[in-house]
Formats: sequence, structure tokens, C-alpha cells
Amino acid sequence: MRKYLLLLSFFYFSMSLMASNILIPMDAESQKNHLKAYGITYWVLAKQQKVHWLLNYRGGSFLLPDGDAIRKECQIRGVSFEVLSTAQAESILADISSPSKNQDAVILEKAPKIAVYSPSGNHPWDDAVTMVLTYAEIPYVTIYDEEVLSDKLALYDWLHLHHEDFTGQYGKFYGSYKAAPWYIESKENSEILAKKLGYSKVSEEKRDVALKIRNYVIGGGFMFAMCSATDSFDIALAAEGVDICEPMFDGDASEPNYQSKIDYKKTFAFTDFTLERNPTVYEFSTIDMTRTRQLSKDSDYFSLMDFSAKWDPVPTMLCQNHTSLVKGFMGQTTAFNRKQLKSTVLVLGENKINSEARYIHGIKGKGFFTFYGGHDPEDYQHRVGDPKTELELHPTSPGYRLILNNVLFPAARKKKKKT
Repeated sequence: MRKYLLLLSFFYFSMSLMASNILIPMDAESQKNHLKAYGITYWVLAKQQKVHWLLNYRGGSFLLPDGDAIRKECQIRGVSFEVLSTAQAESILADISSPSKNQDAVILEKAPKIAVYSPSGNHPWDDAVTMVLTYAEIPYVTIYDEEVLSDKLALYDWLHLHHEDFTGQYGKFYGSYKAAPWYIESKENSEILAKKLGYSKVSEEKRDVALKIRNYVIGGGFMFAMCSATDSFDIALAAEGVDICEPMFDGDASEPNYQSKIDYKKTFAFTDFTLERNPTVYEFSTIDMTRTRQLSKDSDYFSLMDFSAKWDPVPTMLCQNHTSLVKGFMGQTTAFNRKQLKSTVLVLGENKINSEARYIHGIKGKGFFTFYGGHDPEDYQHRVGDPKTELELHPTSPGYRLILNNVLFPAARKKKKKT
């Protein structure tokens, strides 16, 4: 019996020596907390260890180096994992590399430095990105106009734009909320900040912030924007040097016939849009389809596009998920009119029947941008004052996974373009 126990102990000890990798599966059946799995991956990268992102393999799984600390961290955070031998890991990588498989292994090399553009008075639950970063335990720094205008963006690999209005029209909330204390306070705070920074108008200050962000992307940064930050950013770029604000926003009248002065060549994603002139209408332009879309909550879904993992690794990374069908969700900017997308923009997620794009990506200079329509992937129609989403109730959210795909994207080793 003693010999048997010794042999058994030796067997398990030998097996432990053979186990040199940890697989974090990301398929629907095996993973119980997809969102925290991204946090584990980021944590490993922060320890200066490399990770393989297995594109299109079991929902976009992660292959990590083995170690007691990593196993323990997975257990603490409730992330499902599998221990693999060297032979098993090599077999998976060999299988993925086969030309017959629409799969690939991308090496993640470093933990990106993350900045979230958000005013100091906002709570983390005011924005889906800050909520999911906090839940996934991925560290980030909050910055705002002062940091952007003083060229601090160069310190970060990844920038998220809060649900901001870069046109200086205070989110077009005037019609419904002009007498609300929060609106009055927010407007006053914006005017105080603009004056402090040397501007007479909030619209002019926000324009310069948008231009700094544009330069950050052109220089090689990665920008991720949601909801109203998407279209208002492009509008601010297109309206550079043009006053499109009515008196209740900036104290004087807008320029006559300002629509004809919009320069679409300056935008990242959108073209040929018409601005909404009425200051009481809760909309910026015809880019957004919130008011015109004819979809009920039960039928509001969008499909993720299928890309070649080996030839188009970037959009493939951004679309990794355990389902190709994602629940729709609304926001001030919900969905993008496909007719007003530039030809250079790649649609990652769409509702084809409704002819709308929900998730788009593009290249600007040396950098990248991704625009994601809607406010909160697990709160269908979030309204001012609504309670925050409890992500503990949605640990496998496909909509939130798309945000975290973007967070990890800057960590990827740059591959030479295939010819």
C-alpha cells in the first residue's frame, strides 16, 4: 500500500511538472465569468508575462503560462480555467495554425495604459466602460479637458470617451431638462472650466479637445467611444471654425447656413450627415437612428461580422465572443445610419434588416478608433437617474465583452501585413 501511495504521489507530481499552460476558455458552456477573465489576462500581462489570444477558438480563449499564483487568482475571481500539459498546448496551437481553420493565435505582450475621459463629478456607474473595467479589475486613470489640452494623452495606449458632447450643446438635453438642477449645474461647471482654460465658449474649448484627441489617434493611439461621444466627436471635427450653437448654448446666434460649411473630410467615420438645427430636439444629426428606428426591445439584436482570423486579425479580435448575436441597447446615440458611413469604415456589428451599424472600426493615421452605439449593454433604455447596472448579475454579457476586446487590443503584438 505504501509503495502504491508513493507511486501515485510520484504520478501526480510528474503530471504537475508536465502542466505548463492554463487555458481560460471563453465559450458559453465552459466559462462562468467572461468579464473577469479579461481582468485575469490583463493581470498576467501586468506581471510582464505574454498571453496567447486564441482567435475563434472556443469563443476567443486565452492561453496563459501556468503558475500557482495565476491558478489562485482565477479561483479568487471566479474565472473558469483548465490546466494543460505542454503537449496539449502545442497541439492546440498547431491545430489553430492550420490553413483550413479560420482561427489564429495572437500574442499579447503588455498591459495597455488606460485612460477614461470623464468629468470629475461623474460616478463610475455613469458609464458602461468604467463599470466593466472596475468589475473586471482592470486599472484605469480618469482624465478630462485639462489633461487633454496639456498633452497628457501621450501617456496612454487606450482612451475611452465618456458620453460627452464635443459640440458644446450640452448633450442636447435643453428641451427636456433645461430647468433640472443637474443640467444647470453641469452647464455652469462647463462654462467655469472653459473660462479657466482661456476660452470664452464651451463649444470652442470642446472643439480643441476634439482636435487634441484626433491628433492622439493619428499619432498611434487607440480611441474607443460610445453613445453620444461617437457622433458629437465627428461633428465637432467637421464644424471646426463654424458656430453651430444656438444662443441658449453659447450666448449668441449660430452662423447662417452653417450646414453648407460642414467639412466631412475632417471626420473619422461619418459623412454627408445633416445637423439637427432645433435646440429642443434630443438629437445631433441624421447619423443616429434612435428616433427613426422601428424595433421593439424583443426584436432588437445585432449580428457580429465574421472575419478571417489569419488575414484580418484586428476586426477578428474586436469581435471575439461566445455568440454572434448580441442584444441591442439604446442610448442618446443608439445606431449609425449605414448610408452615412465613410467607405473606409469597417462595420463590426449590424442590424441588417434595419440598415443600421451598431459597432464600427477604422484607422486614422497610425492609430485606430472604434465606435459603439448605445449606453449600457445590459440596460436596454437607460434614463437619467436610473440605478446602475449590477454586473455581478451579468458576468457573461456579450455586449460588455465587446468593450473588453477593445481594451486588450493595444496589447497585441503588431504583425507584418501579409502580401
